[in-house]
Amino acid sequence: MIKRALPVTREADFSAWYQSVITEADLAEESGVRGCMVIRPWGYGIWERIQRLLDDRIKATGHENCYFPLFIPLSYFEKEAEHVEGFAKEMAVVTHHRLVSDGKGGLKPDPTAKLEEPLVVRPTSETVIGMAFARWVQSWRDLPVLINQWANVVRWEMRTRMFLRTSEFLWQEGHTAHATQAEAVDETLKMLEVYRSFAEECVALPVVAGEKPENERFPGAVATYSIEAMMQDGKALQAGTSHFLGTNFAHAQNIRFQNAAGELELAQTTSWGMSTRMIGGLIMVHGDDDGLRVPPRVAPWQVVIVPMLRDQPEDEAIVDYCKALQAELAKQSGLGEPVRALLDLKFGKAATKRWGWVKKGAPIIIEIGGRDVAGGNLSVIRRDRLYQESGKLDSAVVARDAFVGGVGALLEEIQTALFDEAHARLRASIAPVEDWAGVEATFGEGVKNPGWVDVPWSKPTGAALDAVVERLKALKLTIRNAPMGQTGHPDQAGGATTCIFTGAPAVERVLIGRSY
Repeated sequence: MIKRALPVTREADFSAWYQSVITEADLAEESGVRGCMVIRPWGYGIWERIQRLLDDRIKATGHENCYFPLFIPLSYFEKEAEHVEGFAKEMAVVTHHRLVSDGKGGLKPDPTAKLEEPLVVRPTSETVIGMAFARWVQSWRDLPVLINQWANVVRWEMRTRMFLRTSEFLWQEGHTAHATQAEAVDETLKMLEVYRSFAEECVALPVVAGEKPENERFPGAVATYSIEAMMQDGKALQAGTSHFLGTNFAHAQNIRFQNAAGELELAQTTSWGMSTRMIGGLIMVHGDDDGLRVPPRVAPWQVVIVPMLRDQPEDEAIVDYCKALQAELAKQSGLGEPVRALLDLKFGKAATKRWGWVKKGAPIIIEIGGRDVAGGNLSVIRRDRLYQESGKLDSAVVARDAFVGGVGALLEEIQTALFDEAHARLRASIAPVEDWAGVEATFGEGVKNPGWVDVPWSKPTGAALDAVVERLKALKLTIRNAPMGQTGHPDQAGGATTCIFTGAPAVERVLIGRSY
């Protein structure tokens, strides 16, 4: 029987396992403020990799980075009624600018220091950026405006879970303004594809890109698109969104421009974002019962070298050997970048440090002892396949020069293996269903990890859509999206032509499942 590094398995309690991975891998911890977390160096290192790789892709599409204030006047939100209604219950509000003693050894807001206008702690920046666009855009020559912001936002969540749903989180939010609807729609779909390719190519996270139903749109949007990832327990995670806002925000914030004919028009705007929620997805898609497995592209350290020291005279030679190996690896290339190799010289037993890196999910762990130095070898552990069939740790002795020469190819192999494993699970967990009875059977009581179903859909609106939402809510289900290209289930297209909810002719197929 394999002895696992974590105190709980995915099968026994997926939710407890998820929290255990975060704790044991030193990703994050509670901060003392409900819903806010301290992101520890390994967790933040993963975020920095995500940020760097995604930022490169965003800039490659012509966008520039900028920064807007954390505090937004309440009046800015009040100009867009649907938007403020959508976020009203989640807004944190600043009303005073000074504290005074309460006479009991504590502090309280100074009644004389009340702000003339309350300030909302940024939940998203459409309003404040829209006001800037109104200043910046006067003529068709000023368009398009293509900007992106890396920032923190606050949405006062009642039920929180680290990385997945926190009151404060980190993200990027893109905002653009265009002269025509066609350009804005093209931008919305272009950024959706940036998110899809980034998730799959960098985080090894297979996703389904598609349009959200009307009831799931971003407040104030004309259309919302998402990438949906499947976790190992069959639940969906919305991993990124892209919104076509039309002229709704432009009308509220007076973003107008003079066209080539000299007439005033409203600009067409978009917004799109991806957050630290992606780390939660990485954990739940790639983690195993020993901890995290980090895809090499987003791993802060791709190769970790652990010297096996015993307080003996030979220790100095082992450390020198390890330092030379680290320097050689840094000269190699893997996945288009120099290999990131760490020499772990922290105090502690080698076996303890090895299991620490197993739990953190470092893609390759190398152990080196006196015998390895004498033979010009090293012992290699691949984190994506930790055990032999016998249940023993799969630690392979490899010639040093052979490993150095092949490290780039090995990192690519691990990246691909993690994606392929997750992609196969996604494909196997989406079932085409042609009637409501099939939905009930799939998500019935006692069914574990049911995955998603792919059903025909007539795009009902108004009261008819409300009835569908309530029907799904009874089974704790939501419509995730209508996949782009309408392939629905990865292996088939088409199916029933009648909507399973309304009986009306189906115009597309949608994915339904439980979600985080």
